[in-house]
Amino acid sequence: MELDGIDGMPSMDVMDEEDKTLQRHCQFPSISKPRINNNDNPTTTSVHELLECPVCTNSMYPPIHQCPNGHTLCSSCKTRVDNRCPTCRQELGDIRCLALEKIAESLKLACKFSTFGCQEILPYYSKLKHESACYYRPYTCPYAGSDCPIDGNIPFLVSHLRDDHKVDMHSGCTFNHRYVKANPCEVENATWMLTVFHCFGQYFCLHFEAFQLGMAPVYMAFLRFMGDETDARNFSYSLEVGGNGRKLIWEGNPRSIRDNHKKVRDSHDGLIIQRNMALFFSGGERKELKLRITGRIWKEQNKQ
Repeated sequence: MELDGIDGMPSMDVMDEEDKTLQRHCQFPSISKPRINNNDNPTTTSVHELLECPVCTNSMYPPIHQCPNGHTLCSSCKTRVDNRCPTCRQELGDIRCLALEKIAESLKLACKFSTFGCQEILPYYSKLKHESACYYRPYTCPYAGSDCPIDGNIPFLVSHLRDDHKVDMHSGCTFNHRYVKANPCEVENATWMLTVFHCFGQYFCLHFEAFQLGMAPVYMAFLRFMGDETDARNFSYSLEVGGNGRKLIWEGNPRSIRDNHKKVRDSHDGLIIQRNMALFFSGGERKELKLRITGRIWKEQNKQ
């Protein structure tokens, strides 16, 4: 039996006792068995397809289970199919497909984010852990106030924010924004604005929103870096809000967009001003919110 791309597989002529035991206890489907496609051309079933759970379609990891007829499924799905094989409806026992598990040990596969630039070739059982933290994995759309399902690399998301969410785009490392609301006391939870800034060859998202902090309604402004956390630490930013001779100043490092805006907001990692103080800063009869937030972004000199 020939297996393309798999190292360390025993030949059918020389098989040790362990391999014979595996063969007796696991009715493993033939890897080189041809299939017929719509054009009647034979194709070879890939090992990767054999390691795909037929229920959830995810890659299977030990323990890999099988029914008496040799159909396999992952351990997570085994608990969800009422002890019946989803392929042939035979009752499932506690049979493990040891041969498939052993084959998986010999595999080395490319990271699924290779199209985004990752060049790692990984052992099968290390691949999942690597991909969960891969530097090249796509980012989720940072637009707040909606559950946008779009993800991609940074250039794609910048275009998406501009074209689909109509986000304001600015160049430069300083900002000066004015937020005005005629009925601030009626706003308890609102994402008011997202602005994208481009400087130092990078992109940053400035958020401003209202929410309830304990019993007090507050406003919060914070910055997120469009990239990974390790790169975000190379930058710092400041925010300032003031009025009536008073001002508040915040300085910190931007958070990566790997952390969604709600996680950053709930960590209170930004400039927070209570509504009563914001209305005092706004002047007048405290019936209208008029806040001006200024700030700047800079690169730490001791960072490369």
